[in-house]
Amino acid sequence: MGLCDGSARLHLAGESQAQSLRFLTVAGKKIAIVGGGAAGFFAAVACAETDPANEVSIYERGSQFLTKVRISGGGRCNVTHACFEPRALTVQYPRGERALISPFHQFSTTDTVDWFESRGVPLKAERDGRMFPVTDSSETIVQCLVSQASAAGVKLFTRQAIERITAQPGGGFLLHARDRTIACDRLLLSTGGCRAAGSSQLMEFLGHTVLPPVPSLFSFHLPAPWLRLIPGISLPDVEVAVLETRLRERGPILITHNGLSGPVILRLSAWGARVLSDRHYRFTIRVNWSPGFDEAAFRKLLNAQRDSHPNRKVMNAPLGSVPARLWEQLALLAGVNEETTWGRLTRVQANQLATAVNRTELHVDGKSLNKEEFVTCGGISLREVDFKTMQSRLVPGLYFAGELLDIDGITGGFNFQAAWTTGWIAGKAMAREDEKT
Repeated sequence: MGLCDGSARLHLAGESQAQSLRFLTVAGKKIAIVGGGAAGFFAAVACAETDPANEVSIYERGSQFLTKVRISGGGRCNVTHACFEPRALTVQYPRGERALISPFHQFSTTDTVDWFESRGVPLKAERDGRMFPVTDSSETIVQCLVSQASAAGVKLFTRQAIERITAQPGGGFLLHARDRTIACDRLLLSTGGCRAAGSSQLMEFLGHTVLPPVPSLFSFHLPAPWLRLIPGISLPDVEVAVLETRLRERGPILITHNGLSGPVILRLSAWGARVLSDRHYRFTIRVNWSPGFDEAAFRKLLNAQRDSHPNRKVMNAPLGSVPARLWEQLALLAGVNEETTWGRLTRVQANQLATAVNRTELHVDGKSLNKEEFVTCGGISLREVDFKTMQSRLVPGLYFAGELLDIDGITGGFNFQAAWTTGWIAGKAMAREDEKT
């Protein structure tokens, strides 16, 4: 399953002379990887381990490698997700679901777990399916990737911003940095999302279509004053819908100083990335704070309270799964004051309270980026990539991996899994490009 078995390297022993000559055609190739993130490192290790004769180099524009790995999961690194069936895994990707079916059959979540564990980094699954190193430290993952790359002979370069790429007529590429030109036979671009103009320009130099990037994981800004009075409250199960769209999600939510966040909001932002961008992040949501009870069932609960506890104050008796502080604010929205008892609750107030719990409408007037897992949708058009090898369909010898592609997953380790998978496939393919099977 992992990369530690003997099949990870090419052996010439016992093969015919013709076969030996075939393998020699790939020896000594110069392979450049632009982008020192998760996908780039995984590709580099896969390529160098598959054929050590290749000269593999990573060029990173920043001062350090694996920046997103370091900050992911609050510094713990959410390596992947405990979803081990490839088809079930693909449905977690708002963009890229169909394209990833074949890649996940080549290198799955199981392979990721095996890869790290075989290199001394065991992973653990948490209750929600997210998987982390047992050390709970992203540095464990960073050190593993850097040490494996070094052991495989990969050359590592920081502060190397590639400003332009030229495809050579006879094959290969020239990478133009500010103070040097680098020649290579094969090229992998794994520069992350196309947020910077330079990333898009690199692809456009090579004739590729770049879909404009927009944020894909973000929380919602809400101006509602009452909501800002109760930051820190979380609920394990709410339903949120964006009005006038088909966007609807159910799951945990967190009330913040600025509005709403948590898995249900992040999933909405992922599935609705382009829709919400087109609306300039100004729209109305409807929140059901207690979806375990539909509105009719909730009204029955209200009536039962009036009959069984007529002297109890409404403010002191939250119903359903609504936390006390949130319940107080919803009651105030419904026109219920601190002294109102269940016995004195009017029919109008009861209806308004049921509506507040099951159908609170809130205006969203902006977003906050999820800094730990800043992801964009957009990037290289998937129609221009062969997902069996991650090679460009337009430029021979050019490969792509990671978030540079128009692929993004919901929060929970899915974006890293796409990086590991596409990087591994690209690395293997670059090492074996001339191999005819």
